[in-house]
Amino acid sequence: MSTTQSERLRELLEPLVTAQGLDLEEIEVDSVGRKRVLRVVVDSDEGADLDAVADVSRALSAKLDETDAMGTGEYTLEVGTPGAERPLHEHRHYVRAVDRLVRFQLVEGGELVARILEVDEDGVDVEVPGVKGRKATGRRLGFGDIDKARVQVEFNRKDKKEEEA
Repeated sequence: MSTTQSERLRELLEPLVTAQGLDLEEIEVDSVGRKRVLRVVVDSDEGADLDAVADVSRALSAKLDETDAMGTGEYTLEVGTPGAERPLHEHRHYVRAVDRLVRFQLVEGGELVARILEVDEDGVDVEVPGVKGRKATGRRLGFGDIDKARVQVEFNRKDKKEEEA
């Protein structure tokens, strides 16, 4: 997808997504055989439930049908939310990942898996889980220290309420 088409689609669709109380996270156009697929990823601080995704999907579909933004050929519109192991790029992504386990690729090299405790304008406070019976330790990461960050899926995490009982 050309930058021009990407920018044009974002300008067209972002106001509709925002009007639904969501953030437009990503737009991607892929070719699948002769058809094209327009993937739109939306989210909010509270998350986006199925009803919200369906509402925004209908609004986007109607707008796309009345314009030539996707050209005259067939395409499929897919609207969804970020996956469970979402990458963190913007400040709001880190805020939404508070209390989640995240794999950080550091600018200086190396990797760190830690739970985000707090986020401010300069970086994140994290808790690095203890290994082999050791206690967890706190650490501060400035946004400039982080090359990449991705939320990790946790299957066996105990709920805080269970731990306090």
